[in-house]
Amino acid sequence: MASGETEQMAAQRAGERAKAARWDLDVAVFLFLVLIIVVILLFQEVTIEIVAPVAVFGLAMVWLVGWRRGRQLYEPFYNEELSKLRHSPEKTEETEEETMGERVVRVLRESGGQQEAGRMLDKA
Repeated sequence: MASGETEQMAAQRAGERAKAARWDLDVAVFLFLVLIIVVILLFQEVTIEIVAPVAVFGLAMVWLVGWRRGRQLYEPFYNEELSKLRHSPEKTEETEEETMGERVVRVLRESGGQQEAGRMLDKA
């Protein structure tokens, strides 16, 4: 792989991992807390003019925390992916397809679907 391709692939993978890491347990708990506060305010018959800004502020904070976390994690993920790509042997698409087929057969065998695994091998 060329250096530019490696860096581009590392950036793509790091971006995907950072996007996924935005939504962890802390963010989910905070979002649930915002929902509870809004429900309590509505049950206490607080006017919508007060509840709406509280809800919007809470959602904005959830987004901001997730965005900030994604930005913080991007750089370590990028360095890790770049290191993996530079130190791993190159794989061809054919090898990856073969590996995926082997995985499917193994999973089918482990799950008791030996007949399906046999058919998969016969087709290959």
